[in-house]
Amino acid sequence: MKKSFSILSIFTLLIFSNLTINSCGSREDTVSCFPNAPISVILNLNLAAYYDLNNSGGWKYIDEQSSGTRGLIVVRGAGNIFKIYDRNAPHICPDSNTTLEVKDGITIVCPKDNAKWILFTGQPTAVANVPPKTYLYNYDSASNVLNIYY
Repeated sequence: MKKSFSILSIFTLLIFSNLTINSCGSREDTVSCFPNAPISVILNLNLAAYYDLNNSGGWKYIDEQSSGTRGLIVVRGAGNIFKIYDRNAPHICPDSNTTLEVKDGITIVCPKDNAKWILFTGQPTAVANVPPKTYLYNYDSASNVLNIYY
């Protein structure tokens, strides 16, 4: 009896260890398989391409420079406050259908599982229980230049 219990315990432990190592497992702000890419983007908001970011509530996809693996969503809040989100879904491992999209100018949606977040706060509202990954920024209001980095 003791021998079969030990073998069963070891077998169970090995299965659990293997599942833990090979799964996406949760980290503090994203799943462990979330891509880690350098972010270094400088946006001159005086340019016509970034017109939407000159007004509160404006948003824009950024897919240029060093904007990560799938790009960024930049949102302008009140005044000189911005939110910069990674377009990789934070709650599931990346695949061809996990690039976050803005819907109706108020919601961020993951097309794979219909997870949703509030655009202006990143607060999860459906499926996911973590907000989209955000990045740091510096905004120079005198030159109207936004520097995004990680």
